[in-house]
Order: sequence, then structure tokens, then C-alpha cells
Amino acid sequence: MSDLKPEIEESWKIALMDEFTAPYFSALKSFLTEEKKKHVVYPKGRDIFLALNSTPLPSVKAVILGQDPYHGEGQAHGLSFSVPDGTRFPPSLKNIFKEMSDDLGYTIPISGNLEKWAKQGVLLLNATLTVRRGEAGSHQGKGWEKFTDKVISTISELRVGVVFILWGKFAQNKAHLIDTRKHTILTAAHPSPFSVYRGFYGCKHFSKTNKILLENSLDPIDWNLSPKKMP
Repeated sequence: MSDLKPEIEESWKIALMDEFTAPYFSALKSFLTEEKKKHVVYPKGRDIFLALNSTPLPSVKAVILGQDPYHGEGQAHGLSFSVPDGTRFPPSLKNIFKEMSDDLGYTIPISGNLEKWAKQGVLLLNATLTVRRGEAGSHQGKGWEKFTDKVISTISELRVGVVFILWGKFAQNKAHLIDTRKHTILTAAHPSPFSVYRGFYGCKHFSKTNKILLENSLDPIDWNLSPKKMP
């Protein structure tokens, strides 16, 4: 399927080469080929691997793990929790920005596009990389999780000092893939309106991540997506 043969960033292409030729990945490609004959699939083919293409393996400093792409029209573009410029914020993203503002004092940005974070080393990875329009979770259990688990374990194996930010039980269930002797895991409730008051608000993961990066002699993330700080 042409959508699954994009230009993958070279460091990831090398690290994940065996996955692309594995039987489960062939089955996944076949599933998506048939799916696209009957349904609209998000994100667009060119954006399926945007998280990997935006954040090369040697650049990864932090990982924010989502579950699957947004299933509304115009929302998903290959980065977890992110939406393209000009798109209304989904509830979880709105809550992420509120926590960031409370934690760091930045104004709520105008755009929900998180590419600035990705280009600084924040891998914005969904566990499932595609979804059927209007049907949340519709592409779970088709092979993507096996692929993205390999992404996580590859980071754990080949990198040192990465901060894994796991919001909600689904993300936290991936903790077994991470070597905590080499990396740090931050956990909190999911930013969904259903759980945001159970420990997401007040988690201060943005400032905590930067503190950890500085302790590891790494540059902190500039989380600010607005032109200026709050007065």
C-alpha cells in the first residue's frame, strides 16, 4: 500500500527495518488497503508516520504517548494530542494547555499544532497510528500496537535519560517496555474531561520534565506555543 511506504526518517528506518518486513506489518497493510476502499481513514497517508519523521531517534528527549488518532474530520495529523493550525482544540488538548499554563505561566496558544514540541525532541506517539472516521479505536488490534511497542522499546534500549510521560491507564500499561534504570517515567490521569480532576491537573509534568532533562545535562523543552508569557 503506497500510504505505508512513505519516506521514513533514516534513523527510524534503520532501527525498525525488521518491523516493516514482518508478517504482521504485511497483514496491517492489507487491512488498511481494504479499509480505505470502504471508509475514510485518518490521518492522511503522508502523516501516518509524522511523529517519527518529526523526531529522529537520536533526538528523542521525551515521549508523550496517546492511544489513537482523533477521529473527527481535519483533526488527526500524525502527532498525539496535536491538531493542525486552525483546528478547534479537542477537550483533552484544551486540558493539556490549561495544565501547561498553570505549571509554567504561559498563555493558552492560539494553535493546537504541537510540531514545535516534536522538533525539540518530544516524540508525540499514538499507540495506533490510524483510525476510521467517526469511530474511535476502530484500528486497534490490527498490528499498530506491536509496531509502536517496538518504537518504545527501541528508545528504551538505544537512548539514555528519556522522560516517558504516561497519561492514563492505557499509556501506563506500556511502562513494562521502559528500562527505568536508564529512563524516567512520569504518570498522571488522562487529560480527558472524564479523568482530568483525578490527578492530571496539578501534575506539573512540563516543569518536571525540564528539571529531569537539565539534571541529565540536556537542553530543556520550550513548551511555550504562544508569543509571550502571561503578565
